Amino acid sequence: MSSHIVNSSQDEVKKWVKFCSNFTASDGKQHALLDNLNQDLSQKSVLSGDGFKLSAADNDVFATVHPFVIRVSDSELQKYPHVLRWMDYIQNTVGSGTTLQKINVVKSVFDPPSHPKKADKGDAESSLKKAISGQKTADKSNGSADSKKPAGETKPPENKENPTAAGNNKTSGEKKKEKEKSAGKTAEKAPEKVADKESECNISVLNIQVGLIRKAWKHPSADSLLVEEIDLGDGNVRQVVSGLAKYCSPDDLTNRHVVLITNVKPGKLRDVMSAGLVLCASTEDHTAVEPLIPPEGAKIGERISFAGFDGKPEDVLNPKKKQLDKITPHLRTDENGIATFKGVPFTTSAGPCRSSIRNGNVK
Repeated sequence: MSSHIVNSSQDEVKKWVKFCSNFTASDGKQHALLDNLNQDLSQKSVLSGDGFKLSAADNDVFATVHPFVIRVSDSELQKYPHVLRWMDYIQNTVGSGTTLQKINVVKSVFDPPSHPKKADKGDAESSLKKAISGQKTADKSNGSADSKKPAGETKPPENKENPTAAGNNKTSGEKKKEKEKSAGKTAEKAPEKVADKESECNISVLNIQVGLIRKAWKHPSADSLLVEEIDLGDGNVRQVVSGLAKYCSPDDLTNRHVVLITNVKPGKLRDVMSAGLVLCASTEDHTAVEPLIPPEGAKIGERISFAGFDGKPEDVLNPKKKQLDKITPHLRTDENGIATFKGVPFTTSAGPCRSSIRNGNVK
């Protein structure tokens, strides 16, 4: 790979990171930025890559502009046809059952004209006469053939001693229907197993919310642990124990917004009760760890959503199902630092959640 291609790819990534940052920070300039995005998309289907395959840049920009676009009137949206086409492509490619409100895109319906060729009257009459003549000839021929058959051959003999043989007298059409019916019963059972397996690894079972750390202090009996008091709004305050003492001080965490799973089963960590799990990004070698950062403007207590993954979270996760163990391997930050599940951003009403750690693990 040449250095020119590498530099071009890096420049493209930086371009869309800057766009997301400007769009989130700009107040009143979103229309101008949306117009720039519309022009950029006028010559391509997606933002980067080979022109067809969705990239992390597409998911990040989609999650950034969605909260603004959903509030724009239909008449104003018509100014950005390429943006609408692109957003519709993403929301239908990622999945239609999304927790994000779907962008309404009015599409033109193509109804091709039908021009049936009219048959000539003379040709029609001629064809009809031939058909009638042919039918009479066939009937006569069949009647003659049937009259020559012995009476005993008109009906297959019943085999009372061997009922299986009688069953084998079924026509090929009847046998085919029985096979299809049997295959259908087998096919009905298979999707249930697949659905059960997929539900165990569906991010929607988790209740992931935005929280604000009001206080933080060192764990009384574990040097590697910190204890945080986290506000989830509406008077919902809970205590969480995290293994962050090596990477953050209590002062670093105080008054910091975080992302946490709130429906894990409460339990004690070294004799201190914990009722949540603060999600953090980390490098591969685990030398750097930091809590995920919700965007400015995200509401305390709001639930994080994932395009294409809907459903209600479980009240409390069942540790025996090991759902977290199945889900966390799919949690990562992309090359832009956006937190994702299977490439789909952690999304709030104000945009995606981020980290300064790129291409890292999240758990």
